Amino acid sequence: MVSATTHPTAIPGTIHLVDVGEQQASAKSRDGIELIPRPSDDPEDPLNWSPARKRFQALMVMVYVFGVGFPSTLQYSVLADITRDTGISTADLVQGTGVMFLLLGFGCLFWQPISMTYGRRGTYLVTTLATVPLMVWTAYSKSSGEWYAHRILLGFFVSPIESLPEVSIPDMFFAHERGAWMSLYVFCLFGSNFFAPLVAGWFAEAFGWRWTMHFGAIFAAVCFFILYFGLEETMYFRKTLEGLEDEEPLPAATELKVISAGNSIMDPDTAAFPPKRTYLQKLAPYRAMPNRPTNKQMFQAMLLPLAFIVQFPTVAWAGFIYGINLSWYNVINGTASPVLSSEPYNWSTGLVGCIYTGPIIGAGIGALWAGLAADRITLWLARRNNGIREPEQRLWPLLLTSLMSCVGLILWGVGAQHEIHWAGLAVGLGILTFSCVAGGSVALSYNVDCFKDISGETTTAIIIIRNTLGFAISYGITPWYTNMGLQSCFIMAGFLSLGCTLTFLVMVWKGKALRKWSAPRYWKYAERSFSHE
Repeated sequence: MVSATTHPTAIPGTIHLVDVGEQQASAKSRDGIELIPRPSDDPEDPLNWSPARKRFQALMVMVYVFGVGFPSTLQYSVLADITRDTGISTADLVQGTGVMFLLLGFGCLFWQPISMTYGRRGTYLVTTLATVPLMVWTAYSKSSGEWYAHRILLGFFVSPIESLPEVSIPDMFFAHERGAWMSLYVFCLFGSNFFAPLVAGWFAEAFGWRWTMHFGAIFAAVCFFILYFGLEETMYFRKTLEGLEDEEPLPAATELKVISAGNSIMDPDTAAFPPKRTYLQKLAPYRAMPNRPTNKQMFQAMLLPLAFIVQFPTVAWAGFIYGINLSWYNVINGTASPVLSSEPYNWSTGLVGCIYTGPIIGAGIGALWAGLAADRITLWLARRNNGIREPEQRLWPLLLTSLMSCVGLILWGVGAQHEIHWAGLAVGLGILTFSCVAGGSVALSYNVDCFKDISGETTTAIIIIRNTLGFAISYGITPWYTNMGLQSCFIMAGFLSLGCTLTFLVMVWKGKALRKWSAPRYWKYAERSFSHE
């Protein structure tokens, strides 16, 4: 069994990724790139799926992100309409949405352990289906109490959007591929949130805000059926820990105990892997799996992320970086409508929604930068490091995003103060969103690279930090720019963003030392989740 005691020099996250010079490629490598995690010989191991099957399942994950992310953010461009028809104050509407964001973080404490124990598919299906009645309820809101109630419930049920895809992607893709797919997820996460108010603005003008919410319910229902018939289970328990793939694996007798089709006992001497499941069997929301965590471990895992925030400095830092980027996203939502609906722009609800075209384009470019570009930079740096991949190599794209976020914030705030053409404001928002998406994607990928085998819990810790910061800024942005003025507020915000993001240089310098310091407790937690004893 692997542990810090038996492997005192093993630093989590430090792996041999690329064969260089005269290094001999292993049997588990492709084009000189080591396949990390090491795939098993099981043909149904998600790492062994065909590229087309992997891409389709990744598409299903993105369908989920849009299926719950799009409906839950439709309200941003129709707040004035809701206030006019219901009498619910704009302050209550905004604060209710802020509470929803808080639950989006803390709800992961409940859903993530369930997903890590019983599988991803059931959680995706249950939470998508729950979105449907909650969006219908939203359409019939009549009081502040009702608004707070369904925002709280929506935040709780939609919370897997924040943490579960970050686990599903490493289920299927290798270390050198994660960045690209993680950035696609972050693009869909932010993109769905930007696309929703764009659609809602024009939809509300044509049919009213209540039917806009009904449309969100219909959209979630359609996505549920797509997921029910198209989404596969990607959970798979491996015999090795990432970075220690060459160590002796668990004995075969402890590896495979239960076959999901009949819950029967498997003799490891007569069969190596469970039989291939039929399509109808794959439709089951949950299934028994060998070596899954016990229910006791599942409930313990609901509290572990809170401990990880203080036990793993790199996790706290990744959450801080992701939270800073979410804060600027909330700045956009908090200032776009007040700026563009007043003089000299005087835009309608529909036109205000159109300003999100800039952020959508920026999000797409940011996903490419934090995904494909970051993966290639990491491989290049690993080759220069004698084939060794350090997670901090993935952080260098933040050098550009730190500068771009500063430029985007200043262009938006100073431009709005001086009433520049709306196209300039759209460019500013696009530049800012480029940085938000890229920064968030890099933070998530860095965390998985550091602590892959407890990434379910550490991702939840990151989301709690991220959404707490986002919750705080959603309350603070309006008095901030009202008291200071748009120009002073956003110049300050720009340099604050620059300074916060440039802390990645400290992590490049000391990140490995922090991972080494965290190694004993990491291997202890990883071994515990690995053995499921």
